[in-house]
Amino acid sequence: MAITSERVEFLGHDGKSQLAARLDSPDTGVRATALFAHCFTCSKDIHAATRIAAALTEHGFAVLRFDFTGLGASEGEFANTNFSSNVGDLIAAAQFMEKTLGHGPEVLVGHSLGGAAVLAAAHSIPSARAVATIGAPADPGHVAHLFDDQTDKIVAEGEARVKIGGRGFTIQKQFLDDIAEQKVHENLSDLGKALLIFHAPGDATVGIDNAATIFGAAKHPKSFVSLDDADHLVSRPEDATYVANVLSAWAGRYITEPSTDDAPIKTDSAVLVTEINKNGLAQSITAGNHSLIADEPEKLGGTDKGFGPYDLLLSGLGACTAMTLRMYANHKGWPLEGVSVALDHGRVHRDDCDQTDGGDGKIYRIVRKITLTGSLDGEQRIRLLEIADKCPVHKTLSGPLEIVTLDAQKTP
Repeated sequence: MAITSERVEFLGHDGKSQLAARLDSPDTGVRATALFAHCFTCSKDIHAATRIAAALTEHGFAVLRFDFTGLGASEGEFANTNFSSNVGDLIAAAQFMEKTLGHGPEVLVGHSLGGAAVLAAAHSIPSARAVATIGAPADPGHVAHLFDDQTDKIVAEGEARVKIGGRGFTIQKQFLDDIAEQKVHENLSDLGKALLIFHAPGDATVGIDNAATIFGAAKHPKSFVSLDDADHLVSRPEDATYVANVLSAWAGRYITEPSTDDAPIKTDSAVLVTEINKNGLAQSITAGNHSLIADEPEKLGGTDKGFGPYDLLLSGLGACTAMTLRMYANHKGWPLEGVSVALDHGRVHRDDCDQTDGGDGKIYRIVRKITLTGSLDGEQRIRLLEIADKCPVHKTLSGPLEIVTLDAQKTP
């Protein structure tokens, strides 16, 4: 399956810091939407995040993964963040998905402390129907064990530099105060969403007892899946793929699959063009039993997921030209082995022009370059180039042409 990975950004919990994100989408249509929260001091580009997102996209999910404030490529100071700000960033990410995709995340996925964060944020994300955690602690305060040798200094001096995963971070007392106030597992009884818990029995960073606590506190529907000998970071590709495969199958019970009720409006017209979502430029084009996507390049405000409008116009002329030449050559029995048509368009000055579109002495021009292969003689080649001007689309475009615009809701 073809996948598009797009760099995006949005404002975080503070309304000031731009958060860096990746929106991974399948090119063949979105089955569901998911939001991924990475582990403590990690980033959206950690192997677990990228591999699980890619595998989910293969199953038809559009997945947004982002860097929490102060981490990865996101703006802001990590020292000023805490668990509550992570929850705020998740809510901001969900709102961004709603605005961008026309639908908020249906599945929330969180890894390690990100798992605790999605559990806490779920109540504030109404679009979410299911939540999945991977190696998550039942209590955000669990993370303090990573720097417990510096806790006294943090409390006494207000902050301290700590080493986590070989990297240095500043932890402030406000971080400790914030995680001490969190009671995530105590609020799981009214989660109101399906819950799937992934955890490895041998997880040396977040013990399996955390999964038991989360499972015991939540109400059905809830499920537990063992990750066997996977490590806490889910660093092996096969473990990440396994998580995504199980998650996709499980979530299918709770997400709203695309319905035929959402199919394009039935029409007797030759071509129907409908918006894919109101916040973008991409369009779904249907002609009979065939469909494709039209879009604009990113520099023009699109997402470059399909042909541009002028690409389609030129394609119609080029295809009609090649078809007309093939039919004519076959009818004549001429040795035309192949035909290709290259087209470009633009606006040019035309001297002594009686009609222009804006009074600036310019007209629209399409340049069509035809390549004919085969043992054709000079007269045959000349005649085929003449026939090119007689293709139906060429004759339509060269006019006279009238375009009539009607209100479909008021026109029988």
